[in-house]
Amino acid sequence: MRAQIVERPSVVEATYKAREVEGILDLYFYRKIGFWLAQLFAKLKITPAGVSLLGGVCGVVAGHLYYYRDLRTNIAGMILHVWANALDNADGQLARLTGTGSLEGRVIDSLFDHLIWVSIYVHLGLRCLSEGPFLAIAPLAFAAGLSHGLQGAAADYYRTCYLFFVKGRTRADLTSSAVLRSDYGKLSWRHQAWHKFLLALHLNFTRQQEVLSPRLKRLREMSDRVFPNQIPDWLKMRYESAARPMFKWWSLLMTNTRMLLLFALLLIDQPIWYFWIELTVFNLLLIYLVLREENMSQSLLTLVTTPRDSA
Repeated sequence: MRAQIVERPSVVEATYKAREVEGILDLYFYRKIGFWLAQLFAKLKITPAGVSLLGGVCGVVAGHLYYYRDLRTNIAGMILHVWANALDNADGQLARLTGTGSLEGRVIDSLFDHLIWVSIYVHLGLRCLSEGPFLAIAPLAFAAGLSHGLQGAAADYYRTCYLFFVKGRTRADLTSSAVLRSDYGKLSWRHQAWHKFLLALHLNFTRQQEVLSPRLKRLREMSDRVFPNQIPDWLKMRYESAARPMFKWWSLLMTNTRMLLLFALLLIDQPIWYFWIELTVFNLLLIYLVLREENMSQSLLTLVTTPRDSA
């Protein structure tokens, strides 16, 4: 009888969240560089939070360089932006490589990601003021930034739920707003200000996600009650079969797509179109994907709540 050969993931793949949720650029560029950087930072005893800080500074400076109507300066910003994204990949890979991942680390990473895009939207908005009045440009930039935040929150939520249902991630990786609110109330501003501040950010982020996807929220809560120990194989397979085809569309709302679009518009000196594409194309895509995900969640919720034969 021939022995079955089981293909094991490589060391670098062990630092992925999951191969199927990674974008093409992540798999063949950022994750390769990020793994090399993670190994370097591990030898230098630099923490994932330190890497997040370094990437955040690079990204914020890149946003400032987009303000100038000078192509060479903009290209310098693009290079710095790519470097910031590489560091953003490296901090998570470092955490998984060294086993130092934590909720606080994920919140810090998310905080710097938001600061980078705030810098980009603010500086692009200031740049575009030369093309139109403040009362036209400012609301446009603000609405685009708000849309970006909602799209990013939804994409992150669906990816995290996929990892929970299909890849067996722990419930600590998918904490509900109710649990976070309880934990938040236990912390003191006087003695634990930093931790309480980070938890407040994460609580607000989680509330946004749950509001966008109420049926997925109910599916997760019901699964916790019906399957307190682990997600059964039949639910894992059904969730994967339904959710996986949508990843190619969710990837369009991820950082890589936005960066490529922004770079192209900067090269032709038309950054204002980035705001309009964000408000129209990306928001329409978000609505379509949320509806599909909610229909999927309702279908799976019906299965979870339907008694099944134990045979």
